[in-house]
Amino acid sequence: MDFCYFIGIDIAKDTLDWAVYTQQGVRLSTHTPNTLAGIKTAFAQFKALPGWNPKQAVFCMEHTGIYNAHLLDLLDQQKLAIWLESSLQIKQAGGMQRGKTDKIDAQRIAQYAYRFRDQMCLWQPPREIIQKLAFLSATRQRLNQAYNLLAVPVAEQETFIGKSLQKTLKGNVKKSLTALQEEQKVVEQQIKDLIQTDARLKELFDLIVSVPGIGPVIATELLVATNEMQTISDPKKLACHAGVAPFEYRSGTSVRGKTRVSHQARKRLKSLIHMGTMSAIQVKGDLQDYYLRKIGEGKHTMLVLNAVRNKLIHRVCAVVRRGEKYDKNYTIALA
Repeated sequence: MDFCYFIGIDIAKDTLDWAVYTQQGVRLSTHTPNTLAGIKTAFAQFKALPGWNPKQAVFCMEHTGIYNAHLLDLLDQQKLAIWLESSLQIKQAGGMQRGKTDKIDAQRIAQYAYRFRDQMCLWQPPREIIQKLAFLSATRQRLNQAYNLLAVPVAEQETFIGKSLQKTLKGNVKKSLTALQEEQKVVEQQIKDLIQTDARLKELFDLIVSVPGIGPVIATELLVATNEMQTISDPKKLACHAGVAPFEYRSGTSVRGKTRVSHQARKRLKSLIHMGTMSAIQVKGDLQDYYLRKIGEGKHTMLVLNAVRNKLIHRVCAVVRRGEKYDKNYTIALA
């Protein structure tokens, strides 16, 4: 469908800034509260635009987490075109910029949508069960962080302070640690139950955890990050998203940088895949053999580890694509 109106929305916790862009440039700028009533107020103002038809408009905004929940829900209910874009992508596409306000940011987002309309990628909402899984996974992560924040310092200082003081410090956090452990168990069970109640989710989960080195936590994060392996199913794209794909850094005859991974990645997923890699090379198998062989050849440790991380990602995508659990004895049939 051809879009006539490109609406950029700068989202904050309490407010929304709107800018409507057409072939003639910015046609309207407005400011509303980030509430359902505020969104409806903006739509009422859009009716004053000549030839306004919401079906001919695309609503472009940055990923802002929970702050865009009201807006996404309302737009999705009305079956309107939604374009969620990375804030870094929009910023870098704008070239050299001076000054920053919410009003200007909304205009820049609208202009970005108009300029790159041929590269538009409309957003499709994930299933409700995936949204629940994402919130539970984030809660599990925060509980783990809170537990480590209390437990690690107490354990580390044990050999450096007196026994009586150490006993006192352990007693101070004992109840909190016990409570956190109980909450962790509850969240873990809720995640498990959620996956088991959905046939498609359970099937994907069982396929992914069949890969050596991939545990339940990594599998859950992969399901959330890829929207059930739908938005990202290609192993190279998934490796790039996870920050383990190597990129060259060369130009002409003077620039000869090292080939390295990019920092623009989903850091949580990258961290989990790295931990899965460290687990995989500790177990006898082809990954451990590969790791030891490459280290013996003099390869840099992180270079080899990154290669193993890529192997894990390729195996995950392969089992999902084939619909079969990982088989360590699998051989490719020759034609």
